[in-house]
Amino acid sequence: MRLRRRGVERHPQRQRRLARPVISVGNLSVGGTGKTPVVAALAERLIEAGHRPAILSRGYARTDAIDGVVVVSDGTAIRATIDLSGDEPLMLARQVPKAIVCVSPDRHLAGTLAEQQLGCTVHILDDGFQHLELARNLDVLVTTIGEIPNGRVIPAGRLREPMDAAARAHFLVVSDATAGAASAEAWALGISQHCGAARTLAAPVAIGRDQGSGIGDRGVLAVSGIANPRRFVDSLRESGWNIVDSIAFADHHRFTAKDIAAIDAKLQSSGADVVFTTEKDAVRLEGLSLPFAVYRVPLVVQFDPPDALFQSVMAALA
Repeated sequence: MRLRRRGVERHPQRQRRLARPVISVGNLSVGGTGKTPVVAALAERLIEAGHRPAILSRGYARTDAIDGVVVVSDGTAIRATIDLSGDEPLMLARQVPKAIVCVSPDRHLAGTLAEQQLGCTVHILDDGFQHLELARNLDVLVTTIGEIPNGRVIPAGRLREPMDAAARAHFLVVSDATAGAASAEAWALGISQHCGAARTLAAPVAIGRDQGSGIGDRGVLAVSGIANPRRFVDSLRESGWNIVDSIAFADHHRFTAKDIAAIDAKLQSSGADVVFTTEKDAVRLEGLSLPFAVYRVPLVVQFDPPDALFQSVMAALA
């Protein structure tokens, strides 16, 4: 990866370019830094500012990968199943219904389609820090405190690249950090622009069958298949929910009837009344026969200071 970066830096003309600006949001480590909520928040702010953003995703863990581009959402309606889109693109399409979401290993091809056929005005390159083939106007790196300075490169650790690659980012977002803590992390990594980001849980939303009159103080079974399931459980407890037990699956796990039976058995043995799950897991549970009450719990992000990241984005678009 280091050699690829050096090659791009020496020969930037080899990068492919789109007609509209590109904002890349990525990380240096494998999963769990809060990148996806940042993508959703940026898309929402761009829409509020009058833009028509296109989120360009690789579509990791698709089961029906096809050649070309899958339009998950055209900004008015969802047009693809989870098998064609992957879980995170479908989740983003539902979170930000006015955003275009396109999936393809060839992000330049996806962006070209979004520009020429769907009228996008700006691109958000999801998980784009290592996608060096496509030129970008702004590189946003998302991390947590100490994750990069104390990390080791795969396979010894979770970093995709050595620590010095972080300095190539234009802006650093530090999850679960104040502005002051983010400033210290940015200084250590050699990045001048930065902000903190607090991830909080919104009110649970029912999926599947009729859930009745509400949750109240009923016992909750936390079910997740994400990179950091412990953080989900801890966040639920910090929000005051009565978490009596939890089940963790592998990241991007595709739920089966056998899994549903196992969750139901755990629900009964633990004495829990309802299941709480993440939004990413919810798109993989929908469509299955669920014999229990399930709620998805949205994750939202609040930046500190509130406008620093978006001001950098707008400057890059100017």
